Amino acid sequence: MKCTGYFRHTHARPDRRWIKLEWIERVVANPVRVATQADGRIRKWGLVPEAGGKYLRVVLLEDGETVHNAFFDRDFRR
Repeated sequence: MKCTGYFRHTHARPDRRWIKLEWIERVVANPVRVATQADGRIRKWGLVPEAGGKYLRVVLLEDGETVHNAFFDRDFRR
């Protein structure tokens, strides 16, 4: 999985360290919603049952494959 330095830095934080890379890959491959930001980055959301049914938001760069950010989105409504 390709990722930015920003992702590596934020993923090391205690509140995000437990987000498994396999969950991120699953959301990228099978999102429940996709949106493109004004800057061209792509947001994808997916349900992670193993995390108590939370929705994970993954932000990709414009290339559609490089992970820039990943976090559980408390405000996501399907």
